Amino acid sequence: MLNIRFAKKEDAGLILHFIKGIAHYEELSDQVQATEESIIKYLFEEKSFAECLLAFENETPIGFALFFHNYSTFVSRPGIYLEDLFIEPEYRGKSYGKNLLLELVKIAKSRNCGRVEWSVLNWNKPAIDFYESLGAVPMSGWTVYRLDEEAIGKLVG
Repeated sequence: MLNIRFAKKEDAGLILHFIKGIAHYEELSDQVQATEESIIKYLFEEKSFAECLLAFENETPIGFALFFHNYSTFVSRPGIYLEDLFIEPEYRGKSYGKNLLLELVKIAKSRNCGRVEWSVLNWNKPAIDFYESLGAVPMSGWTVYRLDEEAIGKLVG
């Protein structure tokens, strides 16, 4: 049986485990800088920057969805940006990822959000197929840009 709940401060180690799991799957393990301390600081301290849903099969933790709010000037409403969605490989194919995403969509609806958005690596065909089966569409004509920590430092000294 699938159970989904919001993460709590004491779940920081579990969240880090799932972050490392998705990084491994995406072949980006060398880029993980997260620690339990940074997760606590930015998700559970007085000013939190993100929220996290945890998924369990019965009592066994099997995945997570980490998200935060953004704002659309065109829609003039808040939205939700899904940073990561991950289900442990041995639990895939049971609709757990779909149910976790649907829980996030319910949260978006209850908070009057105009959009739920996320990024997916171009090579990740299983994820692309999954998202498109739900009615999600790729945003053609848009390219994601990023300033990393080094570039930020160069710009502002």
